[in-house]
Amino acid sequence: MSVNIKIRHAQKRYGDNIIIKDLSLDIKEGEFFTLLGPSGCGKTTLLRMIAGFNSIEGGDFFFKDKRINDLDPSKRNIGMVFQNYAIFPHLSVAKNVQFGLKTRKVDKATMETETDKFLKIMQIHEYKNRMPENLSGGQQQRVALARALVIKPDVLLMDEPLSNLDAKLRVDMRTAIKEIQHSIGITTVYVTHDQEEAMAVSDRIAVMKGGNIQHVGTPKNIYQRPANLFVATFIGRTNVIDGTISTGDKNILTINQYDIEIDNLKEKSINGPVKVSIRPEEFIITTDTKGIKVTVDDSVFLGLNTHYFVHTDNGTKLEIIQESEITNDITRGSIIYLNVKKEKINIFTADGAKNILLGVNNDMVSEDNEN
Repeated sequence: MSVNIKIRHAQKRYGDNIIIKDLSLDIKEGEFFTLLGPSGCGKTTLLRMIAGFNSIEGGDFFFKDKRINDLDPSKRNIGMVFQNYAIFPHLSVAKNVQFGLKTRKVDKATMETETDKFLKIMQIHEYKNRMPENLSGGQQQRVALARALVIKPDVLLMDEPLSNLDAKLRVDMRTAIKEIQHSIGITTVYVTHDQEEAMAVSDRIAVMKGGNIQHVGTPKNIYQRPANLFVATFIGRTNVIDGTISTGDKNILTINQYDIEIDNLKEKSINGPVKVSIRPEEFIITTDTKGIKVTVDDSVFLGLNTHYFVHTDNGTKLEIIQESEITNDITRGSIIYLNVKKEKINIFTADGAKNILLGVNNDMVSEDNEN
């Protein structure tokens, strides 16, 4: 049985060092929820607080309506998958998967039935009698996942589970993990610093920085309408450009003497400097000389797309991604002009703290929905 997770005003300290100051979060029953952020942002610390491996200096943690702050990790009914697999080298694949059932004193017939079931789900049944040393990294990770799930936990916690695998195997395993999680429907909290991995597997993502949550939303929401400039630059690649907003009968964004009429401005009273996030694919190469004038420094052909690296007259460096063409006369040193897909770009306050466009969906917990 899966549960929802509710966290209110969590705090984690090591002496005088505050890692997490005041964090609240809601994770829905059965969803694949990812904690994403750079190293040291507090994501693994928070996961270990949910698991019971870290002490909680403040706040409340609930599985459904049950407060778990003082509950021993063994009584929280969680499954845990670690970065280093943590499978027992002296036990066969089957005996590794059976371990949790054995400690719960499950009868032998049930133990064998459930073990076989999850070995088949993980597509490693044929290796049931092998020792871990004779398995690949991906197979070992499947053993760890089977062992975590066979006990039928309420919550599955995964801490950077794919970071030790090579690039191709990571892609294969993240697909497998997503399919398995959706078929079983277990509430899953997943920690990673890999934005692409998070986008590929998650129902929702919490982007963290410095122990604080910056944005909670679907991968699409976070990518298309990031709540602030940090989120925009952390999720995917983007170009950050200084601009100016003039509001009146029309709302005009000016970038390098290029004017864009903005129809979806939320903050109508803003006049003055702003930060503009334009992803490489949101530029359009044009013959319109009223566009942003740039000089091409280099280009990289990658089959479907070509990446152009350019600079403006004031030295601002930009990256552009365009679909590759059969004929192309854009070479190093060429002067070209750029328009933008104005419905896709994002505009932030001058300090980058807030997106000032309509359409930002942020599921962060506020005081209004804390109960």
